[in-house]
Amino acid sequence: MEPSRARRLRPERDAAAPQRVLDAIRRDIIFGTLPPGVRVTEAALATKYGVSRVPVREALRALEAEGFVESRPYAGSTVAAIPLEDAEDLFAVRGVIESTIARRAARRAAAQFAADAPDPGWWSARRGLAEILDDGDRAVSAHDLSELPDLNIRFHLGVAELSGSSSLAALLRQISGKIEWLYAADVDHRGKQSWGEHRLVMAAIDAGSEAEAERLMARHVEASQRGYMERFSSLRESGPTGRDAAGRG
Repeated sequence: MEPSRARRLRPERDAAAPQRVLDAIRRDIIFGTLPPGVRVTEAALATKYGVSRVPVREALRALEAEGFVESRPYAGSTVAAIPLEDAEDLFAVRGVIESTIARRAARRAAAQFAADAPDPGWWSARRGLAEILDDGDRAVSAHDLSELPDLNIRFHLGVAELSGSSSLAALLRQISGKIEWLYAADVDHRGKQSWGEHRLVMAAIDAGSEAEAERLMARHVEASQRGYMERFSSLRESGPTGRDAAGRG
């Protein structure tokens, strides 16, 4: 696993430190450094990340609201598991949002390619997506899938930016953390195939084919849902592991 983040987080005098603590804990949950069921305490996390308890306390409250942490009276906090029912709801919402985003992105791409002077902001976003796709292709070729969860969410948020819809982008951002969590949990089994599907979606967007972009994005999300459900349906009855933040039983 990665070295302790304590050395990388800046001093709390920096006003952005609380957000960095929140992001660091969330990513450690997403990538399994803090696995489902592990007990988390302010003291242990403050030591781990090299900060005081104050930003950790704020982070745990935010993560509880996001569904990454569960707190119970007299029992403390534990890293949550995503219940199968919630995963189904998440994929359903994601499918609606992202297929609409893909359609809007294709419509906007057609307008941009037809324009005499395309918007520089749009071209910058499109070049950024090309770099993300190239980075993902290199990771897949090198059989290094550890980078794919982060690249995956950056790709999907990038398509949302191309759509030009701030409302749809904001909705996707609200669920992006859990999407990344699901993707990271299944990346070893569907990561390579899933990544290749991004190229097909992008080709339809570039072609300005609204219906095809919408169809391919919907199919992409549905395939992710099937893969997740097939792999993790057996966890429906699983309970917490009862470990603490240091991994002890």
